Amino acid sequence: MALIVHKYGGTSMGSTERIRNVAKRVAKWARAGHQMVVVPSAMSGETNRLLGLAKELSPASHTPQLARELDMIAATGEQVSVGLLAIALQAEGVGSVSYTGWQVPVRTDSAYTKARIESIDDVRVRADLAAGKVVVITGFQGIDGEGHITTLGRGGSDTSAVAVAAAMKAAECLIYTDVDGVYTTDPRVVPEARRLSAISFEEMLEMASLGSKVLQIRSVEFAGKYRVPLRVLSSFTPWDIPLDEEAKSGTLITFEEDENMEQAVVSGIAFNRDEAKITVMGVPDKPGIAFQILGPVAEANIDIDVIIQNVSHDGKTDFSFTVHRNDYARTMELLKGTVQPVINAAQVLGDPKICKVSIVGIGMRSHVGVASRMFRVLSEEGINIQMISTSEIKTSVVIDEKYMELAVRALHKAFDLDAPAAVPAA
Repeated sequence: MALIVHKYGGTSMGSTERIRNVAKRVAKWARAGHQMVVVPSAMSGETNRLLGLAKELSPASHTPQLARELDMIAATGEQVSVGLLAIALQAEGVGSVSYTGWQVPVRTDSAYTKARIESIDDVRVRADLAAGKVVVITGFQGIDGEGHITTLGRGGSDTSAVAVAAAMKAAECLIYTDVDGVYTTDPRVVPEARRLSAISFEEMLEMASLGSKVLQIRSVEFAGKYRVPLRVLSSFTPWDIPLDEEAKSGTLITFEEDENMEQAVVSGIAFNRDEAKITVMGVPDKPGIAFQILGPVAEANIDIDVIIQNVSHDGKTDFSFTVHRNDYARTMELLKGTVQPVINAAQVLGDPKICKVSIVGIGMRSHVGVASRMFRVLSEEGINIQMISTSEIKTSVVIDEKYMELAVRALHKAFDLDAPAAVPAA
């Protein structure tokens, strides 16, 4: 008997028929003798519907008070899902009980709409598991130190599931989604993209941070930190396929960097079109200027990605960085209204129509010339590189958004990701 955590996305919970299929799948695992904890998302489209209602009524300014109420509203989507799934499981003859994040409790900080999990009390859940029940817990949400409901941001149910698996030392966390694993890139952009049977945590972390939407980055961080075995697989396979076959399907996210994995210099191409570039022109080139620009942005809870400071001329320099496109207008307003007058910058320019394309692979550690090959391929396609960011196992470039698909297809082919995966020796 093993303790297993299942997570189901909004598409998997999109109708009562799909919820019934999820219940049949979970019941199959429970009848095989496993202790089961299930973390479902809200029904597909429900969170958007709820937040849309709030947007119709909300003031223009984004205040902490408004953020608190948005979390109160958004959290109800998952509450409906867990109740419906528990009912469906009971209809299958499987004992079950549902809990919200605050009932477990899942404790978080108070960063409304972007809260981070601090601890999980598993006493109540373990008692129910010992009694033979399947426990269904809301994803995406928790409770802060003041007793306020919080949410973890988009994709937060992945993080909730992995955090529960870590807290309870689960044997494995299975993320069921509408795709059947992790691919070399998005098959909608490159039809020849291949599903990977395994990928390292380091590579998956980079892929998630660089735009791959299969898993939320914080869920991968949690899994890596607490060494939670993680598998991404499809919820649309028949629920009654043999358990052994299902347990080996999809993509395993692993700590093991076996020889077969290391043969690939580049494992995948990630991209993110949800970025915007901001340049602060003519700032004094002196110690502390980066903090004067980026400090207020960070205090506004805005995440910063690629950063470049140009060479100084006559004591002045230009400072560029990227933010999420949703934060673009707020960042521009903050810089023009608060930062520019203080540092006496010449002007603040913005471009919301850029994207980031990245190559990722642990094999890059032991191969030289990978980045230059990337730059050559883009040059041959006539694509101008605006910014570059590198780490040990990835190289990212910021380019004009209109060239994104061309860049991804060219790089996917150039690094032989179209080719069938090598079969490891027996």
